[in-house]
Amino acid sequence: MDKHISKHPETEHIASDVVHYREYKILLQPDRFVSKNNFIEFWEVASKTLKKLHIKVDVDEHAFDSQVREVLFYDTPQFDLYNNQFILRKRTFYDQGWPRQDHELTFKYRAPELKDAAAVDVRPQLGGHDEIKFKEELLLERDRLGGMRSVYSHGCVLTSPNIELDRGIEDIARAFPTLKKIDIRPRTKMMLVNNVAVEEVQNTMGVIHFGHHFKGKTTIAIWRSRAMEKSLSGEFAFQCKFDRLDEVSQESLALSEEFYKKVQLDCAEWIKLGTTKTAMVYRLGANQQLKNRE
Repeated sequence: MDKHISKHPETEHIASDVVHYREYKILLQPDRFVSKNNFIEFWEVASKTLKKLHIKVDVDEHAFDSQVREVLFYDTPQFDLYNNQFILRKRTFYDQGWPRQDHELTFKYRAPELKDAAAVDVRPQLGGHDEIKFKEELLLERDRLGGMRSVYSHGCVLTSPNIELDRGIEDIARAFPTLKKIDIRPRTKMMLVNNVAVEEVQNTMGVIHFGHHFKGKTTIAIWRSRAMEKSLSGEFAFQCKFDRLDEVSQESLALSEEFYKKVQLDCAEWIKLGTTKTAMVYRLGANQQLKNRE
Protein backbone atom coordinates (compact mmCIF):
# COMPACT_ATOMS: atom_id res chain seq x y z
CA MET A 1 0.00 0.00 0.00
CA ASP A 2 1.67 3.20 -1.20
CA LYS A 3 -0.77 5.69 0.21
CA HIS A 4 -2.76 5.97 3.38
CA ILE A 5 -6.50 5.62 2.93
CA SER A 6 -8.17 8.59 4.59
CA LYS A 7 -10.08 11.73 3.69
CA HIS A 8 -6.83 12.84 2.00
CA PRO A 9 -6.04 10.16 -0.61
CA GLU A 10 -2.79 11.89 -1.54
CA THR A 11 -1.38 11.34 1.95
CA GLU A 12 2.04 9.72 2.03
CA HIS A 13 3.52 7.70 4.84
CA ILE A 14 5.25 10.45 6.74
CA ALA A 15 4.42 11.57 10.24
CA SER A 16 3.09 14.98 9.28
CA ASP A 17 0.56 13.44 6.88
CA VAL A 18 -0.53 10.03 8.06
CA VAL A 19 -1.34 10.86 11.69
CA HIS A 20 -4.73 12.54 12.05
CA TYR A 21 -5.33 11.92 15.77
CA ARG A 22 -3.28 12.23 18.92
CA GLU A 23 -4.79 10.43 21.89
CA TYR A 24 -3.28 10.96 25.33
CA LYS A 25 -4.07 8.08 27.73
CA ILE A 26 -3.49 7.73 31.47
CA LEU A 27 -4.46 4.50 33.23
CA LEU A 28 -6.04 4.87 36.66
CA GLN A 29 -6.22 2.57 39.67
CA PRO A 30 -9.50 0.62 39.36
CA ASP A 31 -10.14 0.41 43.09
CA ARG A 32 -10.36 4.21 43.25
CA PHE A 33 -13.64 4.08 41.28
CA VAL A 34 -16.56 2.61 43.17
CA SER A 35 -19.20 5.28 42.52
CA LYS A 36 -19.98 8.38 40.46
CA ASN A 37 -18.43 10.51 43.22
CA ASN A 38 -15.00 9.13 42.34
CA PHE A 39 -15.31 10.49 38.79
CA ILE A 40 -16.02 13.89 40.33
CA GLU A 41 -13.09 13.59 42.74
CA PHE A 42 -10.61 12.73 40.02
CA TRP A 43 -11.85 15.50 37.73
CA GLU A 44 -11.45 18.03 40.54
CA VAL A 45 -7.79 17.03 40.97
CA ALA A 46 -7.09 17.05 37.22
CA SER A 47 -8.81 20.43 36.91
CA LYS A 48 -6.30 21.94 39.32
CA THR A 49 -3.52 21.03 36.89
CA LEU A 50 -5.45 22.66 34.06
CA LYS A 51 -5.81 25.83 36.09
CA LYS A 52 -2.10 25.89 36.98
CA LEU A 53 -1.25 25.83 33.29
CA HIS A 54 -4.00 28.35 32.39
CA ILE A 55 -5.66 25.87 30.04
CA LYS A 56 -9.26 26.53 29.06
CA VAL A 57 -11.85 23.78 29.38
CA ASP A 58 -15.41 23.72 28.07
CA VAL A 59 -17.11 21.37 30.54
CA ASP A 60 -19.91 19.31 29.01
CA GLU A 61 -23.33 20.00 30.50
CA HIS A 62 -23.77 16.23 30.88
CA ALA A 63 -20.23 15.63 32.17
CA PHE A 64 -21.34 13.46 35.08
CA ASP A 65 -23.96 11.48 33.19
CA SER A 66 -22.32 8.13 32.52
CA GLN A 67 -22.57 6.17 29.27
CA VAL A 68 -22.39 2.38 29.42
CA ARG A 69 -20.84 0.20 26.73
CA GLU A 70 -19.99 -3.49 26.42
CA VAL A 71 -16.50 -4.22 25.07
CA LEU A 72 -15.55 -7.67 23.72
CA PHE A 73 -12.22 -8.81 22.29
CA TYR A 74 -11.95 -11.77 19.89
CA ASP A 75 -8.85 -13.83 19.12
CA THR A 76 -7.66 -17.40 18.65
CA PRO A 77 -6.94 -19.58 21.73
CA GLN A 78 -3.20 -18.88 21.18
CA PHE A 79 -3.78 -15.12 20.85
CA ASP A 80 -2.44 -15.11 17.27
CA LEU A 81 -3.95 -11.70 16.47
CA TYR A 82 -2.66 -9.90 19.54
CA ASN A 83 0.76 -11.57 19.39
CA ASN A 84 1.04 -10.16 15.86
CA GLN A 85 -0.09 -6.74 17.13
CA PHE A 86 -3.66 -6.89 15.80
CA ILE A 87 -6.75 -6.11 17.88
CA LEU A 88 -10.33 -7.12 17.03
CA ARG A 89 -12.88 -5.43 19.29
CA LYS A 90 -16.67 -5.28 19.34
CA ARG A 91 -18.31 -2.41 21.22
CA THR A 92 -22.03 -2.18 21.95
CA PHE A 93 -23.61 1.00 23.28
CA TYR A 94 -26.43 0.96 25.81
CA ASP A 95 -29.25 3.45 26.34
CA GLN A 96 -31.04 3.24 29.70
CA GLY A 97 -29.89 -0.35 30.13
CA TRP A 98 -30.80 -1.55 26.62
CA PRO A 99 -28.32 -2.29 23.81
CA ARG A 100 -28.60 -0.24 20.64
CA GLN A 101 -29.49 -2.03 17.45
CA ASP A 102 -26.12 -1.26 15.85
CA HIS A 103 -22.72 -2.17 17.23
CA GLU A 104 -19.22 -0.98 16.40
CA LEU A 105 -16.45 -3.32 15.24
CA THR A 106 -12.86 -2.08 15.33
CA PHE A 107 -9.94 -3.84 13.67
CA LYS A 108 -6.52 -2.31 14.16
CA TYR A 109 -2.79 -2.84 14.11
CA ARG A 110 -0.77 -1.18 16.86
CA ALA A 111 3.02 -0.80 16.88
CA PRO A 112 5.66 1.45 18.46
CA GLU A 113 7.08 2.47 15.06
CA LEU A 114 5.06 4.70 12.75
CA LYS A 115 6.40 3.09 9.56
CA ASP A 116 5.43 -0.38 10.78
CA ALA A 117 1.88 0.69 11.57
CA ALA A 118 1.50 2.62 8.31
CA ALA A 119 2.66 -0.34 6.23
CA VAL A 120 -0.28 -2.56 7.28
CA ASP A 121 -3.37 -2.31 5.08
CA VAL A 122 -6.30 -2.61 7.49
CA ARG A 123 -8.99 -1.96 4.87
CA PRO A 124 -11.79 -4.55 5.06
CA GLN A 125 -12.87 -6.62 2.08
CA LEU A 126 -16.48 -5.56 2.51
CA GLY A 127 -18.55 -2.41 2.55
CA GLY A 128 -19.81 -0.51 5.53
CA HIS A 129 -16.60 0.77 7.07
CA ASP A 130 -17.11 4.23 8.41
CA GLU A 131 -13.51 5.37 8.47
CA ILE A 132 -9.86 4.45 8.58
CA LYS A 133 -8.11 5.94 11.62
CA PHE A 134 -4.42 6.47 12.15
CA LYS A 135 -3.56 7.62 15.67
CA GLU A 136 -0.51 8.39 17.68
CA GLU A 137 -1.36 7.17 21.17
CA LEU A 138 0.57 8.71 24.05
CA LEU A 139 0.95 6.24 26.92
CA LEU A 140 2.51 6.31 30.36
CA GLU A 141 6.06 5.12 30.70
CA ARG A 142 6.21 1.65 32.16
CA ASP A 143 8.04 2.41 35.40
CA ARG A 144 7.82 6.11 36.26
CA LEU A 145 5.42 9.03 36.34
CA GLY A 146 5.87 12.26 34.44
CA GLY A 147 6.92 10.81 31.08
CA MET A 148 5.33 9.44 27.94
CA ARG A 149 5.87 6.98 25.11
CA SER A 150 4.19 6.60 21.74
CA VAL A 151 2.50 3.76 19.92
CA TYR A 152 0.80 4.07 16.54
CA SER A 153 -2.64 2.66 15.87
CA HIS A 154 -3.82 2.00 12.30
CA GLY A 155 -7.41 0.81 12.28
CA CYS A 156 -10.80 0.72 10.67
CA VAL A 157 -14.20 1.12 12.30
CA LEU A 158 -17.26 -0.70 10.94
CA THR A 159 -20.91 -0.36 11.91
CA SER A 160 -22.73 -3.68 12.41
CA PRO A 161 -20.80 -5.68 9.78
CA ASN A 162 -22.13 -9.07 8.75
CA ILE A 163 -19.28 -11.02 10.37
CA GLU A 164 -19.63 -13.93 12.78
CA LEU A 165 -16.78 -13.35 15.21
CA ASP A 166 -16.82 -16.72 16.97
CA ARG A 167 -16.15 -18.85 13.90
CA GLY A 168 -12.86 -19.78 12.18
CA ILE A 169 -10.01 -17.37 11.52
CA GLU A 170 -10.52 -17.95 7.78
CA ASP A 171 -13.86 -16.12 8.02
CA ILE A 172 -12.22 -13.16 9.76
CA ALA A 173 -9.34 -13.18 7.25
CA ARG A 174 -11.82 -12.97 4.37
CA ALA A 175 -13.12 -9.75 5.91
CA PHE A 176 -9.63 -8.43 6.73
CA PRO A 177 -7.21 -9.81 4.08
CA THR A 178 -4.07 -8.57 5.84
CA LEU A 179 -4.57 -11.40 8.38
CA LYS A 180 -3.78 -13.94 5.65
CA LYS A 181 -0.12 -13.00 6.12
CA ILE A 182 -0.16 -14.51 9.62
CA ASP A 183 0.76 -18.18 9.87
CA ILE A 184 -2.46 -19.57 11.37
CA ARG A 185 -4.31 -22.73 10.40
CA PRO A 186 -7.42 -21.61 8.46
CA ARG A 187 -9.84 -23.57 10.66
CA THR A 188 -8.49 -22.16 13.92
CA LYS A 189 -11.51 -21.05 15.92
CA MET A 190 -11.99 -17.50 17.13
CA MET A 191 -13.27 -16.94 20.64
CA LEU A 192 -13.95 -14.32 23.28
CA VAL A 193 -10.60 -13.42 24.88
CA ASN A 194 -10.38 -15.05 28.31
CA ASN A 195 -14.19 -15.26 28.25
CA VAL A 196 -14.25 -11.67 29.53
CA ALA A 197 -17.09 -9.27 28.79
CA VAL A 198 -16.02 -5.77 29.76
CA GLU A 199 -18.52 -3.24 31.03
CA GLU A 200 -17.24 0.24 30.27
CA VAL A 201 -18.67 3.19 32.19
CA GLN A 202 -17.54 6.44 30.60
CA ASN A 203 -18.09 10.13 31.27
CA THR A 204 -17.38 12.75 28.63
CA MET A 205 -16.04 15.68 30.61
CA GLY A 206 -15.77 18.27 27.87
CA VAL A 207 -13.16 19.82 25.57
CA ILE A 208 -9.67 20.97 26.58
CA HIS A 209 -8.26 23.87 24.54
CA PHE A 210 -4.48 24.06 24.05
CA GLY A 211 -4.60 27.12 21.82
CA HIS A 212 -4.43 27.76 18.06
CA HIS A 213 -7.50 25.53 17.47
CA PHE A 214 -5.72 22.46 18.93
CA LYS A 215 -8.24 20.87 21.27
CA GLY A 216 -9.27 17.49 22.60
CA LYS A 217 -12.39 15.79 23.90
CA THR A 218 -11.64 14.40 27.33
CA THR A 219 -13.15 11.36 29.06
CA ILE A 220 -12.90 9.39 32.29
CA ALA A 221 -13.79 5.70 32.13
CA ILE A 222 -13.71 2.53 34.18
CA TRP A 223 -13.54 -1.03 32.78
CA ARG A 224 -15.13 -3.86 34.79
CA SER A 225 -15.32 -7.59 34.20
CA ARG A 226 -18.97 -8.63 34.42
CA ALA A 227 -18.21 -12.30 35.14
CA MET A 228 -15.71 -11.61 37.92
CA GLU A 229 -17.54 -8.53 39.21
CA LYS A 230 -14.11 -6.90 39.30
CA SER A 231 -12.84 -3.50 38.17
CA LEU A 232 -9.94 -3.89 35.75
CA SER A 233 -8.76 -0.38 35.04
CA GLY A 234 -9.72 3.26 34.91
CA GLU A 235 -8.59 5.71 32.26
CA PHE A 236 -8.32 9.46 31.82
CA ALA A 237 -7.89 10.39 28.17
CA PHE A 238 -8.15 13.25 25.74
CA GLN A 239 -8.02 13.02 21.96
CA CYS A 240 -7.10 15.77 19.50
CA LYS A 241 -7.97 15.58 15.80
CA PHE A 242 -6.26 17.56 13.06
CA ASP A 243 -5.68 17.59 9.33
CA ARG A 244 -1.90 17.53 9.27
CA LEU A 245 0.34 17.29 12.30
CA ASP A 246 2.97 19.63 10.86
CA GLU A 247 0.33 22.36 10.70
CA VAL A 248 -0.43 22.14 14.43
CA SER A 249 1.14 24.90 16.50
CA GLN A 250 4.31 23.71 18.23
CA GLU A 251 3.34 25.82 21.23
CA SER A 252 0.00 24.00 21.48
CA LEU A 253 1.64 20.59 21.12
CA ALA A 254 4.12 21.46 23.84
CA LEU A 255 1.32 22.61 26.16
CA SER A 256 -0.65 19.40 25.62
CA GLU A 257 2.42 17.34 26.48
CA GLU A 258 3.22 19.48 29.50
CA PHE A 259 -0.30 18.95 30.83
CA TYR A 260 -0.10 15.20 30.12
CA LYS A 261 3.12 14.88 32.11
CA LYS A 262 2.19 17.22 34.95
CA VAL A 263 -1.25 15.76 35.59
CA GLN A 264 0.40 12.38 36.19
CA LEU A 265 2.43 13.87 39.01
CA ASP A 266 -0.45 15.85 40.46
CA CYS A 267 -2.70 12.77 40.42
CA ALA A 268 0.02 10.28 41.38
CA GLU A 269 -2.09 8.33 43.87
CA TRP A 270 -4.68 7.67 41.14
CA ILE A 271 -2.26 6.40 38.45
CA LYS A 272 -1.63 2.81 37.32
CA LEU A 273 1.66 2.20 35.49
CA GLY A 274 2.94 -0.38 33.09
CA THR A 275 0.18 -1.59 30.79
CA THR A 276 -2.83 -0.82 28.55
CA LYS A 277 -6.51 -1.63 29.02
CA THR A 278 -6.39 -4.21 26.22
CA ALA A 279 -3.30 -5.87 27.71
CA MET A 280 -5.09 -6.19 31.05
CA VAL A 281 -7.92 -8.16 29.44
CA TYR A 282 -5.45 -10.48 27.72
CA ARG A 283 -3.47 -11.04 30.91
CA LEU A 284 -6.46 -12.24 32.90
CA GLY A 285 -5.98 -15.81 31.71
CA ALA A 286 -3.02 -18.18 31.40
CA ASN A 287 -0.24 -16.09 29.91
CA GLN A 288 2.13 -18.72 28.51
CA GLN A 289 1.01 -18.00 24.96
CA LEU A 290 0.97 -14.19 25.36
CA LYS A 291 3.98 -12.59 23.65
CA ASN A 292 2.76 -9.05 23.05
CA ARG A 293 4.05 -6.82 25.89
CA GLU A 294 2.74 -3.45 24.76
